[in-house]
Amino acid sequence: MEAPNPYVELGREQWRDLRQNTPLTLTARELEELRGVQDPIDLAEVTDIYLPLTRLLNLHFTGARQRSAAVNTFLGDDREPPPYILGIAGSVAVGKSTTARLLHTLLAQWPEHPRVGLITTDSFLYPNKVLEDRGIPHRKGFPESYDRRALVRFVAAVKAGAEEVRAPVYSHLEYDIVPGAVQTVRRPDILIVEGLNVLQPAPPAALAVNDYFDFSIYVDARVEDIRAWYVERFHKLRRTAFADPKSYFSYIADLSEEEATAFARNVWRDVNERNLVDNIAPTRGRASLVLQKGPDHAVRRVRLRRA
Repeated sequence: MEAPNPYVELGREQWRDLRQNTPLTLTARELEELRGVQDPIDLAEVTDIYLPLTRLLNLHFTGARQRSAAVNTFLGDDREPPPYILGIAGSVAVGKSTTARLLHTLLAQWPEHPRVGLITTDSFLYPNKVLEDRGIPHRKGFPESYDRRALVRFVAAVKAGAEEVRAPVYSHLEYDIVPGAVQTVRRPDILIVEGLNVLQPAPPAALAVNDYFDFSIYVDARVEDIRAWYVERFHKLRRTAFADPKSYFSYIADLSEEEATAFARNVWRDVNERNLVDNIAPTRGRASLVLQKGPDHAVRRVRLRRA
């Protein structure tokens, strides 16, 4: 007997029709600023995929507030409802950072939740020195390269309604945590937590960061498509960010086209694909919603968990 499927699967057209009257408040210029490297997302994708998604999230947010208000009524407590936590997971180069930035902008334009925060789990990577001392600098991005306890404490404090919660700052230019630098989250209506492994289960008798999520999204695509996007993005970075003399990867800018392609493919095979197959993809079934992309980066199907 076939096991029941907890997801309802919707094609692009079916999903687009669920937008109803959700307005497009984003301009092409604003979208250009939000778009990631080598991410060809356009306003049609925003209209067809992200406007229905923001409508769903707004309804879910409202329901969560109502449930919280019911508990407060029972307890005789008049405190504000806790922040709504949205997790976004997926592979390197799949476009989850663009998804997070886009939702951050679109959700903040709804009158119900104007204060929307965004944090990436890069801020909770161990510093390079710690990774080197532990002999795992080559496993940066794998679950063991993060300070999981610090990340869980951070999200738990936000969820508990703390007025201010601080997190470290990660520099992609320096490829490391910035010593002494902090970013502060001040009681948002919604906090978006984006990262490779945010849907990882916790060790026994511990809590995972996703235990505090109200909703979670997994951005998905075929491994061979993500591999191609990763190599394309690598070449774009080689011509831009890596060309900065201050960049940790400045030496890559001097590689030939062929050398750079070989380098990128090796890094993908030995690091990113291994992390995807062993750690990230197995968490897909834990997501509330899955965005399934095609080879052109456009979302083809949406899988929504019913409960």
